[in-house]
Amino acid sequence: MAIEKQVIVGEIPVSPFSRLFSMPGLDCFNIVTIGFKNEASPSAFIEGLKNTLLNHPRFSCILETGSGEHKPRWIPTNVNVKDHVVVPNIDPTIENPDQFLEDYTSNMVFSPIDVCKPLWEIHILNIKTSDAESLLVARFHHSLGDGMSLMSLLLACSRKTSDPGALPTLVAQKKSKVTNVVWWSLVSRLWLIIKLMFNTVVEVFKFLLILCSVRDNATPLMEKPRATLTPNKFIHRVISLDDVKVVKNAMNMDLAKMMEKGSTSRWGNSIGYVMIPLWMKSENDIFEYIRRSKTIMDRKKLSLEPLFSYTLFKLTVEVFGYKALRTLAMRIFGRSTVVLSNVAGPTEEISLFDHQISYVAASISGFPQALIVHITSYVNKAIINLGVDLDVIPDPHHLCDHIVEALQIMKSAVEEEISADLGV
Repeated sequence: MAIEKQVIVGEIPVSPFSRLFSMPGLDCFNIVTIGFKNEASPSAFIEGLKNTLLNHPRFSCILETGSGEHKPRWIPTNVNVKDHVVVPNIDPTIENPDQFLEDYTSNMVFSPIDVCKPLWEIHILNIKTSDAESLLVARFHHSLGDGMSLMSLLLACSRKTSDPGALPTLVAQKKSKVTNVVWWSLVSRLWLIIKLMFNTVVEVFKFLLILCSVRDNATPLMEKPRATLTPNKFIHRVISLDDVKVVKNAMNMDLAKMMEKGSTSRWGNSIGYVMIPLWMKSENDIFEYIRRSKTIMDRKKLSLEPLFSYTLFKLTVEVFGYKALRTLAMRIFGRSTVVLSNVAGPTEEISLFDHQISYVAASISGFPQALIVHITSYVNKAIINLGVDLDVIPDPHHLCDHIVEALQIMKSAVEEEISADLGV
């Protein structure tokens, strides 16, 4: 059986997007930091990884990129977990453990990784920070999976803290109510189709403009030449998820984009650069600006532009090859300013190899942007992770403060609107 499994894996080519993110210029890594509520046991992690992570074929295979007529593929190999687990000797009485974690993560991201082994590594840090008693910092090549797949992998390796024998569960999204009025349902569906067609035309036109010549407006985030932009500092901040939900439910808006809109505008103004329209005179004006931005984002969600983009990428590969796809992807990334992403985590306490998790933070390296904002959720916490270029944003904590402040301002505005509606 084992031999048959190796033959099958070896003959399966690398998926198109895994191959894309392993090409020169787009060599990307997912960075995951997990805080624990107790001291970490390296032996427990080594044993746990043997029984879980290695069951996934990609984590026990070497990525062969291929050359000439040889296509990229996954090559099975014998994995010694100890070669992938690093336990540095850290002074537990270190003066500033939070700063140490930031420096350690940033240095680890840009250290070379052995391509002759599966492209992942895990660092266990027995150091107490403001948010955890110990930490795990992992680096996974993007060809192994994206944020959603890695979160699913984490859940598969974890167990409920309340029930150590049970797997964590994800809460299913609530379905919208369906009206019983037939004629109104037909009108709604017709209107939905019209909006879908209109939004698709608009978003495809914008996408083609970006491919041809259009760039984002000039801001302090684009002050360096595009070829030299790269995040070289990673920080995170843990905030209340309930505060985020108050604003998100009121505005029905993606939380990463919502918070980035308010915070970067405030940060830009704080360094003397106007990043928001001049008609804004108060915080309520900024709040209204975010509402208008939501309309644009809603239009993009209700369109078939992603399907068009996927078809274009697939057609590019089939006709011109992967080098053309790489050029196309780098053109898109090179004409944008900020990378935004968010991944929903478990809504209940979980434990990883008998270590109760305190928080999960994630980011990505390898993109040509000066700012990457990634937000994850865990139980009642929202974790903001920033990847920044220090030459563009020399004080990322200052920007993070503005993110938190912008959230509180929007929360206060929502509460004031609710109070006004209730006549309080």
